[in-house]
Parts: sequence; structure tokens; C-alpha cells
Amino acid sequence: MLLLSGVSAIRRVPNPYLAILAVLLAGSIAGCDREKQPDGQAGQGQANISAGQAKGLGQFEHIVDRSHKSEAAPTVTFRGPDDAPATLASFRGRPLLVNLWATWCAPCVAEMPTLDALAAKSGERMTVIAVAQDVQGAEIVDPWFQKAGLKALQPYIDPENGLLDAANSALPTSIYYDAAGRELWRVVGAIDWQGAEAKALLAEGAS
Repeated sequence: MLLLSGVSAIRRVPNPYLAILAVLLAGSIAGCDREKQPDGQAGQGQANISAGQAKGLGQFEHIVDRSHKSEAAPTVTFRGPDDAPATLASFRGRPLLVNLWATWCAPCVAEMPTLDALAAKSGERMTVIAVAQDVQGAEIVDPWFQKAGLKALQPYIDPENGLLDAANSALPTSIYYDAAGRELWRVVGAIDWQGAEAKALLAEGAS
């Protein structure tokens, strides 16, 4: 198991990706365990990863992973704010940023205000959704949203962790898809979505 800033990050199958992360970041990324699954192992991923660090609202640490570029968005079903089933395919037609997070994940919660600000500014050019991986679903996520005072994000939930399993990643993970539903890059760890690095990443999908 790889320890990121003293917190373990879950991936399922041992892979050279672990060694890459260790060499690049010396265990510095803030990541979260999968809820109620503390014995998971690190999973798949490959090189073409760049280390990154965003500063703002404290210090957010992350990596930018481009090894999944051009992969199609998973077909997993999750639940929308109205409790209706949703898939990533329903958002096609414009770029989509999907943030996988949980209420119990401190780095996830720390970056959420900056993600909400991004969602508020995105308008028609891009869709931003945050899909909670809490196994208790709406029971815990809806009250959190009510207290958080977010203005743009809505409480999507994935209590079966289908999207997290498909991503084979740790929390938080944010994946950027183009208008056709193909992945461009993902950020593993927390980032300031109002910072210069995030703006440069998002500009890649604007052309």
C-alpha cells in the first residue's frame, strides 16, 4: 500500500505505477483510502505522469496523469441530485470534469470550494460534476451539501463506488473528458481549481 502524506491511497493490483509515484513524489501526495476497504492494493496506471503542486487555500498536492488519454468514459450508472440514474454519456456534447470525492476525505473537502467556484464560472463551455463515493450515499452527502454552502455543484452519489473502481484510483481524483467522452487527463490528489496550473490544464480541452 502506498502512503500519501501519511494517508494510504487505494489501488487494487500492484503495478510499476507505485514505483513511479514513489520516485516522483516521495510519498507526498495527499490521498484517501477507499471507505471501509483499508486493505486494498494499488492499481493500474502507467507512466507519462507529471508531479504538480497547487498553492492556495493551504497547500494542495497532486499528480497529473495522462496515461489514460483517449480512453472512453466508463458506462457506470450513478445517481443524480434528483435520485435518478445517470451515466457520464448523458453529459456528452461539451467537455466534462468529473470529481470523485467523499465527505470523509480531507483533501477532497479542502478542494471543494475551488471546484464549486470553477463550476459557477464554467457556464455553457464545460460541465463540472462532483460524484461522492460515500457508501452511505444521500444519507450522508445531502446533509453535507446543505451545510457546505456550495453554489454551483450538485450532490451526485455513487455509493457502489463504480466510478472509482473504473478509474482504479485514489480520492480525490478528477478526470477531464472531451465533448466526445474521451479522457484527456486526470488529477490524482487535491488541486486549487482557481490556480494557474488548473487553468492551463483546462485550456487543453478548450481548443
